[in-house]
Amino acid sequence: MFARLVVRRASGPRRRQATRGRPFGRAAVQRKRGKGIAMFRSVVDCDRLKVAGVEFDFLLKADVIRAVDYWRDRGQRQYVVLTNPHSVMLCGRHWGMRRATTRAAIRLPDGVGIVVAAKLLGYGRRHRVTGPALMLELCDKGREQGYRHFFYGGGDGIAERLVERLSGEFPGLQVAGTYCPPFTDRVAAEDPAVIDRINATRPDIVWVGLGAPKQEVWMAANRGRLNAAAMIGVGAAFDFHSGNVPWAPTWMRKCGMEWAYRLLAEPKRMWRRNLDSPMFLSRVLGQAAAKRVARLAWWRNAPTPRPTPAPAVTAANPPRDRQRRRVEVTVSPHLTAGDVLDAETQLVER
Repeated sequence: MFARLVVRRASGPRRRQATRGRPFGRAAVQRKRGKGIAMFRSVVDCDRLKVAGVEFDFLLKADVIRAVDYWRDRGQRQYVVLTNPHSVMLCGRHWGMRRATTRAAIRLPDGVGIVVAAKLLGYGRRHRVTGPALMLELCDKGREQGYRHFFYGGGDGIAERLVERLSGEFPGLQVAGTYCPPFTDRVAAEDPAVIDRINATRPDIVWVGLGAPKQEVWMAANRGRLNAAAMIGVGAAFDFHSGNVPWAPTWMRKCGMEWAYRLLAEPKRMWRRNLDSPMFLSRVLGQAAAKRVARLAWWRNAPTPRPTPAPAVTAANPPRDRQRRRVEVTVSPHLTAGDVLDAETQLVER
């Protein structure tokens, strides 16, 4: 709104000269925000599909690694969010959460509910990428690229235990540092001293474990201030990989029953989050019904094909009955000269 008022006050040749060849106002913000995203999509085959009002990038973990490589090579600063059904419902209730999710370079589907919703909406079979699995993958594959990891979040001592266990599992892992922020309900831009402390370690990836919606709002507020190629909000991955909270067994994670395991392990904390699942399902069913109604309305209002008109009768295009008929003559060795003369006479008469 402020940019629009400034443009209206400027007039005449000065305005045309100032805005010639350059976008202004909302167009300039969108162009600056989407520059790295658009270039990234030219490298990675990415499908962005809308589920319950939130657009998702259905990528594989290998695609995320390629995106981080792309951002680091070009000096870009982006952040990645992993969104589950609870986060989708938070986007409808929390304005800052929705704004941070919309501005993220990559929005990964975290949770089996997003995959089921994509199937109901006709998007086909899709895969999810969870925060704990993505952290292990990047820590493992990042050793070849020389990634430097910074761990921001968790309770007292959790980040240190996380680094200890990851370093033992992945020898050669480069850890830039850790920081445990003080607990607060209000999320704002980080203190400049903390930002300088993080930038001094020269990280490539900053792992943020504050939980939703704090980590999404924090990454959106500090994007551009941190000299890291990517910030990734992974939530409970700090607790799982540090051993503070047990992680679901492998077979339960593959079956998509990790939510049930977490509900049994932490009932006081998880029961409120699971109340959003029925609301999320109802919203997805409403979206699927709306898509079906729109498709039926399109077929009903689709224009009927018109019959092809007959060609006009002209001298160059006479009626069919006046057109010359082809006469097939079978050549026989028993034909005489008189028979050939009679056939030519018949052709002339026709």
